[in-house]
Amino acid sequence: MAYIQLMINLIAFSAILWAVNVHIPMNATVRKVANTIVVVIAVPFVLGAFGFFGPIAW
Repeated sequence: MAYIQLMINLIAFSAILWAVNVHIPMNATVRKVANTIVVVIAVPFVLGAFGFFGPIAW
C-alpha cells in the first residue's frame, strides 16, 4: 500500500469519525465504543503499511 493511499485512508477514517462524534448525538459510552472500533479497524491497516503485518484480506 502506498503511503499516500495510507494517508488518504487515515484522513477518511478521521473525517468520518469526527462527523459521527460531532453531528450524531449519542451517549458517552456508545461514543467511546464507536471510537474504539474505528481505532481497532485502522491500526492493522497502518501496521500493515509499515510491514508489521502481511497483507490483510477481508
